[in-house]
Amino acid sequence: MTEKAIRDGDVLVRELGALRRITLNRPKALNALTLDMAGAMTALLRAWADDDAVGAVLIDGAGERGLCAGGDLRALYDAAKVKNPLPEKFWASEYQLDVLIARYRKPVVAVMDGMVMGGGVGLSAHAAHRVVTERSSIAMPEVGIGYFPDVGASYLLARSPGCVGMHLALTGERIGAADALYCGLADVHIAAEKLADLPALLADCRTAHDVRTRLGEMSVSPAPGKLPAARRWIDVCYGADEVEEIVARLRASPIEAARAALAILQRMSPTSLKITLRNIRSAVSFAEVEQSFQQDYRISLACIAGHDFIEGIRAAIVDKDRKPAWRPDKLEDVRPDTVDGHFRSVGARELSFTD
Repeated sequence: MTEKAIRDGDVLVRELGALRRITLNRPKALNALTLDMAGAMTALLRAWADDDAVGAVLIDGAGERGLCAGGDLRALYDAAKVKNPLPEKFWASEYQLDVLIARYRKPVVAVMDGMVMGGGVGLSAHAAHRVVTERSSIAMPEVGIGYFPDVGASYLLARSPGCVGMHLALTGERIGAADALYCGLADVHIAAEKLADLPALLADCRTAHDVRTRLGEMSVSPAPGKLPAARRWIDVCYGADEVEEIVARLRASPIEAARAALAILQRMSPTSLKITLRNIRSAVSFAEVEQSFQQDYRISLACIAGHDFIEGIRAAIVDKDRKPAWRPDKLEDVRPDTVDGHFRSVGARELSFTD
């Protein structure tokens, strides 16, 4: 049995038996997600949902560098500069796609090989079957560009053991396979050299049980992670109610890793740190993942209308000077009403979801 190509371009689509395979196909851009790509994937998944010929869906990325490094930040920056509504449309489309994946009636297998950041986490970590490899490097580094971990990551990170999710959200630390499994961001570890066998293995699968069984046959134990042992200082330091207290506890810790985390936080956008803490904390009470996406949408609209997100992209991607000028640049100068404004309803622009 040979895979048959049924679509080319930035979203490559192939079929093998009952399997449909979606490959993000922008390897030179680390498969960064665009509005057109999100729209194409949504249309495909909706068409396959009621197609009896389709049993399962596999999502992966072209090349060996990663599944997806996130959204196309330069496009968002350029649009914001000329007041183009692209960012609002992109986030709505992206978040609705992520929820479609999370609620899909057929098994979705996401291959989190290589770099998986930002929007790549949204496409994969909400899937029913999440595969990591020894090459996996997963992170939500958005606070470093004046943004926040969006794509419903707050729902997942809020449910990670202890305060590990908060640590990952505020620092943007990259984690490998074992720590992704530990945090609940992945389900099974497979050797990267075996990924080429996945399509044939899943070609006749039609149920979640079928998929779990086949993936289980390929799974191997990953190399040990770092986070379980780090819980002894992470839970102490990140258990505080305010970012200022987290910073104080990190500063007072005798643990070298805590001091390294402090150095990272001191480079981050103060506003983004406070927004992120509140977003993760509030997600603990959410009954459905859709609530996190709706809240993320409100925050995103506030971020694109503000200063730090645009400045963060400028410093990291446009001018590449790595010297963002945050406003304000001190935690104590971030006004409570500024943080509150990121969480207020956007009225008729509130995000909604359909099957």
